[in-house]
Amino acid sequence: MKRETNDWEPKIVAFLCNWCSYAGADLAGVSRIQYPTNIRIIRVPCSGRINPFFILSSLQHGADGVLVCGCHPGDCHYLTGNYNARRKFALLQSLLEYAGVEKGRVQFSWVSAAEGGRFAELVAGVTESIQALGPAEKLVKR
Repeated sequence: MKRETNDWEPKIVAFLCNWCSYAGADLAGVSRIQYPTNIRIIRVPCSGRINPFFILSSLQHGADGVLVCGCHPGDCHYLTGNYNARRKFALLQSLLEYAGVEKGRVQFSWVSAAEGGRFAELVAGVTESIQALGPAEKLVKR
């Protein structure tokens, strides 16, 4: 049963690390750089602290897409948090693929505090790709 997609706008949950990605999002806002409003930001101390269950739970509760952003490798405020995140999310991608969740529904990226423009471009790209996939059907609780 496919939902009507004519005027549909995706709901995207974004987990952003406090030290880099959230600061990059803040820079985009302060610089008045426009990006889609489909994103709902959740600030976390470090991308390495994101439990993969948070991502699965977001999809179950109606998010059409999830974006996880952390510090660039080697620049983590907690030294190795983003390396831990990269390993966890590689495994999570395999699980999502096995569960039938479309590739691109959950995306990971690195954004520094000085990359406000890159953050805005990333959000626009993620929104566009989620919109192309259509409303989420897998894992959604009804």
